[in-house]
Formats: sequence, C-alpha cells, structure tokens
Amino acid sequence: MKKNEIIEKIGETKIIPVIRTDSADKARIIVEALIDGGIDVLEVTMTIPGAVELIARLSDEYKNSAVVIGAGTVLDAETARNCIEAGAKFVVSPFLNVEIISFCNRNEIAAMPGALTPTEIFTARQVGADMVKVFPVSAMGGASYIKAVKTVFPQINIVPTGGISLDSAVDYIKAGASAVGIGGELTGVEESIITKQARNLLDRIKSN
Repeated sequence: MKKNEIIEKIGETKIIPVIRTDSADKARIIVEALIDGGIDVLEVTMTIPGAVELIARLSDEYKNSAVVIGAGTVLDAETARNCIEAGAKFVVSPFLNVEIISFCNRNEIAAMPGALTPTEIFTARQVGADMVKVFPVSAMGGASYIKAVKTVFPQINIVPTGGISLDSAVDYIKAGASAVGIGGELTGVEESIITKQARNLLDRIKSN
C-alpha cells in the first residue's frame, strides 16, 4: 500500500493496538489474536526484544493481506530506517523528532510523531507529520481535550494515546480523533480475550 492508502486504512480501522511485551513470541501471539478479532493495523513497539526482526517476519508473513504493520516508540532516524527496511508502513514516536519525520517523508512512509500541546500538534503538522499522536492524552483531560483541539485544527489527523480504555475509546472517536491507540487493556490479556475484545470494540466504534 502507498502512504495515502495507509493513512486511509488507519482512519477506517480507527484502532491501533500498541503492542508491548517482554518477548517477540508473546507479541506474535497478540498479533494473531488481534487479527482474528478483525483489527489489522498493528503497532509493534521498539521496547519488545528483537522488535525490528519481528516487524520483518510479520511484514513478510502478511505481505499479501490487508494487515498493516507499524513501528512504535521509535526514538531516532536510524531506528526508523531499520524499521522501514524491515517493512514497517508507519512510524510512531512518543515525541516530536523532525529527523524521523523527514526520513519518513523521503521514503513515503506515514509519520506519526508524539505531541501534546496545541503548539506541538500544529508544529508537527507543519514539519510534515501525516498524523499526530497526542500523548499522554489522559493527562490533558481525555476526550474533551481532543474535541477542543479538533475545533481549532480540524485539518489535522489526531491519534490520541495514553490512558485510553476500551470503554472510553468511542468517546475519542466521537470527539474527532482519526483513530485511537490502545495498549495493555486490549493487548495485555489472554489470547481468546484479546480476540473477543477486539471484535466488541470494532462493533462499538462502527455502530457510533
């Protein structure tokens, strides 16, 4: 998929599971459970041991499917390069790093830097961000903060993360978020529960 198609895909799916585990094997189990539950946009964070190799394996395994593998917690341009070479289709960082954004832009890969304040959010868009990760959103008032930000920046694709629960996810979408990033509450349970929760969350978002 091309970059614009990846951005559209994220906006259609509206959920980005943030996968953090202490092993690549556990991460693979989570990925499979999420895909079984209908979520096919996945963020593999660099905190997982062997994360780049995992992205490479997943990208190859699902290359002929609709599954989109992205890299999360990317802290520098060199790591972004490694992730993109491994097959990552979008790159997420927890802060605003111009070098990462520029590298992604040069390689036609969707860049999603982290930002929090209105100034940071707007600056991220000015320097080439395709979507802006608002993190940690719960510390700023949650969905009401996103609603306020979207009032002045309706043109910016905002993806809030940090403290979003399965119950509150729909509120963020209603507030104007293009998608939401959800971590442990979705991915930190048993495989069968992950699949069930993924399906339920997708159904709730689609019905609102």
